[in-house]
Order: sequence, then structure tokens, then C-alpha cells
Amino acid sequence: MPTTTLYILGASGDLTSRLLLPSLASLLCKEPKRRVRLRGSGTEDWDAGTWRSAVEKAFADSPQALEHVDIADYVKADVTDADDVASLVKGLSPSTVLYFALPPAVTAAAIDAMEGLTLPEGTILAMEKPFGEDEASARELNGKLLALVPEQQIFRVDHFLGRSTLLNLLGVRLANRIWEPVWRAEHVQQVLIRFDESVALEGRARYYDKAGAMIDMIQSHLLQVMALVAMDPPSTLGERDLRDAKAAVLRATHVMGDDPATASRRAQYTAGTQGDRTLPSYRDEEGVDPDRQTETLAEVTFEIASDRWAGVPFVLRSGKALDRKHSEIVVTFKPVRHVPPGLNGTPVDGGRLTFSLGPDEMHLRLHVTGGDDPFALRHEDLVADLGEGQQRSYEEVLDELLDGDVALSVRADEAEECWRIIQPIRDAWAAKAVPLEEYPAGSTGPDAWATSHES
Repeated sequence: MPTTTLYILGASGDLTSRLLLPSLASLLCKEPKRRVRLRGSGTEDWDAGTWRSAVEKAFADSPQALEHVDIADYVKADVTDADDVASLVKGLSPSTVLYFALPPAVTAAAIDAMEGLTLPEGTILAMEKPFGEDEASARELNGKLLALVPEQQIFRVDHFLGRSTLLNLLGVRLANRIWEPVWRAEHVQQVLIRFDESVALEGRARYYDKAGAMIDMIQSHLLQVMALVAMDPPSTLGERDLRDAKAAVLRATHVMGDDPATASRRAQYTAGTQGDRTLPSYRDEEGVDPDRQTETLAEVTFEIASDRWAGVPFVLRSGKALDRKHSEIVVTFKPVRHVPPGLNGTPVDGGRLTFSLGPDEMHLRLHVTGGDDPFALRHEDLVADLGEGQQRSYEEVLDELLDGDVALSVRADEAEECWRIIQPIRDAWAAKAVPLEEYPAGSTGPDAWATSHES
């Protein structure tokens, strides 16, 4: 396997040390034939020894992976400065993976600084979400990227798309005949996609207070998950077929009833307890501007206006400082049309298929009889352990990226559609058409919110 050059811009930053390098180390342990030449650039005044020490520290849990890495140079540079960027580009070798491990605003400025430059053949540009600040800015950024390299060489990172559970979802859905006939509006009552977190702000105020739960999770990650769940089966899992199928779903997606006031909810956590920790109110967290009224919990109901899904609510929800981590995809089927008299009990649904994202499990809830009363209905869960999968969220991303495969990245039109989809909600929230509710940290959310999502 040939050596791939990974050049990290922002090499001295938190994303690199906390996520990218440890994930790379873990990946190299699993793929010992892979070889990576590791270059870095940052604003810190590091020398080659400092860079090597940073890499070795990040590889501490997988020291054997260092055998597969050539720790090359580190260059101090301001990537928003045209002269510095020109110098960096001049030193790139063909087919380098150039990873912007930078805040989105800095990445956008770096792309501006690259205007007019010619990148070596095969250069891949990889960047973190969010991609732009709205549909117009996303389109503008995409235009600048496409002036540098073709779309097939742009990797808009969404580490959710690399999660093993989502890839298992594709296997279960696309390779088993029992699901295809019922994977549609005639049989599905509702789809819930949620990512509730027990952690609070954790020092991320600089980014999170401007984004909130809507942009941090729903606009990017969860809409992408929804597209994978709802897409028509693609001809192949190649980048074009897979991303065409996802994009078709996103183009058809809109707020349920086109009424954000009734189809969306938002809330912010107040002081509370999480286990043995006492958490302050979000408003009192360091770096938070209370006047922004940033939501830390958001829930939106969407509809996909297609023959397959018209009328089915897709509920996307994410929040922080909740009672527990709860990440799952739940497909609830409609009740059967007739339960014969003599069976005791009325099922509220026709069964549920749940994919849990950590631990990686699949649950199929069925209504059965048996026990003391052989005619009494009850439900049982059939549980499949889907294995450990990738333990680090960026492993699969780096695996695909180093292979030059952009299938698990977000295409330009997808990024723009995700902004288009949420814009009516942003407008309604800005106009205060949807109240900002409150919930104590460590709770399940506002008391008034329905509990029908609990499984």
C-alpha cells in the first residue's frame, strides 16, 4: 500500500490532538499495511521536535502505530495570509490530503487566501462542519472550493457518517428482503432520530453559543442520518450513487406542515445536577451571551415529500445536559388493521426497529403472547449486538479520506440543502414565534414536552 501524505492545518490545535491523531493511531493499528507521512502547520512556534512529541503523545494508547508513520515537518504559518498559504501550497506533493483542522471561519478565510493558486494534482481538501452559515454562504464557499479542485476531491467531514451503526443500518436495510416492502409511508408511523447528551457545554461556548443545538447537530449530522434512513436503495454504494440518493431525500425535505411554530421546539438548561456533579445554568456558563437565547435542546418534525415517505413525521432531536446519553434511530411501524377479538390488549404500534448508536445494537420490538395468560399481548425485544465497530469517531472518516474515497462525505448540494431546510425554523425562532423553554440540567427535558419518544 503506497504512503499517503496527511498535511494537517491546525496541527497544534485541540481537534488534532484530541480526535484526529488518536483516531489515526487506532486506524493504523488495525491496518498495519497502511503508511502515512504526517505533516503539520499551525500558529504555534513549534520546531520538529515539538511536533514529534505532540504526535507521540497523541499516539500514547497505540504506540505501535508509530511504526507506520513518518513524522515529517511542521511549519509555522498563518493560513489566512496569502503569502503564507502560497508558500505552503508550493511545498505540497501530489495527492496530499490537506486537512483543515480549524474553526469554520478560519477555514473559509484560508480558502479565500488560496484563490488563484494551482494545487498539485490529486490534492484532497478536507474540512469540518458547519459548511457556511446559511444557504447563500454555503453556495459561495462551494464555488471557491470547486475553483481549486473537483468535487470528488472535496471531503466535507461529517464524522456521524463514519459511525459503524449507520453503516450497519445500510446492511440491515438493503440486504434483507423483509424490510424493503415495509420501508415506506404505508407501513411506517414515525421515524425518530435523536442524539441526547448528558454532557453540558464543556468549555465550547466560543462555538456553541453561536450555533446551538439546531446548527451543531440537526442542520448537519442528523439531517445526514435522516437521508441515509430514508433514501431509495442506491444502485451501488459508490460516491455518486450513494450521494445522489441522499441528495434526493434532502431536496424533498421540508418542515412538517410548513409551520415551524408547531413543528419545532427549543429549550435551554438551567442549573441542576448530573450524577454527582452540580451544573450551572447555561446562561451562567463562561463565554455565554445570555441575550443570544441559544437553545441547548431542539426538536423539529420534518416531512419528506416523496411517494415513499409523504405524511410520515421524521422527528429530529438533540440536546445537552440531559439525564443520560441517548442516541438512536427508531422506526415505528403502524398498528395492524385488525387485532382479532380474544387477544387481550391493543398494541399502540405495529412494532419498532431501533438502532442504538453506542453501544452498537439493533432492537426489534415485537408484540407476542405467552406467559400466564396465553392470549395476553406483551412486547419483547430481540436484540442484536452489532459489535464494537470503530471506537473512535474519526477512524472511518480517516480510513475513507486516506483512500481518496469521498462517499462518506457531504456533497456540495447536500450542504446547501441542509441550510435551506432549517432556514424557516431559524426565521421563526428569530421572530420569537417559538418560545425558548427551560429544563433543569440532568433532567429529561421540559416537563411540558411529550414523553412519547421514550422507548
